[in-house]
Amino acid sequence: MTNYRVYIRKINTWVDVTKEQYYAYYRDVWATRKREQFYGRCRCPKSKMWICDGDCLSCAFRATGEIASLDSTFEDDEGNSTSQIEELQDEKPAAQAIMEDRELLAALYQKLEELDPDGRRICELIMEGKSERTIASELGISRSTYAYRRNKVLKLLREMLEPYFMD
Repeated sequence: MTNYRVYIRKINTWVDVTKEQYYAYYRDVWATRKREQFYGRCRCPKSKMWICDGDCLSCAFRATGEIASLDSTFEDDEGNSTSQIEELQDEKPAAQAIMEDRELLAALYQKLEELDPDGRRICELIMEGKSERTIASELGISRSTYAYRRNKVLKLLREMLEPYFMD
C-alpha cells in the first residue's frame, strides 16, 4: 500500500493522508500552479513541486512583475489618472429603459389580444419557437400561405406599435 503525504509549507511539516485526501488537496494546487505557469507568474521547478501549496503570492518561486488589477491606474492622453475599474461599462439597464420595455411589452400583449384568432395563433406558435414548416402543418396550410399571413400579421403589429418606436 502506498503512503500519501502532504507537505504543509506554513508549518514546514509532512502530514500522512489517505489517497482521497491527497488528491482532494492537490487537485486545486496543481490546477493553480499550471495556470500560473501558463501565464508566466510561476517559476516553480519540478524538483520543488512538493513545496507548492497553491498560494502563489507568498511563494519564493513567484515570478516578479506586475499583476494586472482593476485597481491599477493609468494616464490618458490628457494626463488624467484613472483606474481600470472606472473604465468598465455598467451592464445593468437604466430604470427608464426597464420601464419603457415594460410598457412596450404590455402594449404588445394588448395588441395581440386585438388580433383575429388566426393572427394570434400564428404569433403564439412563433413565440413557442416552432419552425415555419411545423406552424404551417399545425394550421393546415401551405408554407407559402403561412409566410404570407405571418408577414401580414407582423406588419399589422408594427403599425399598431409604431408610436412606441418613434423618438
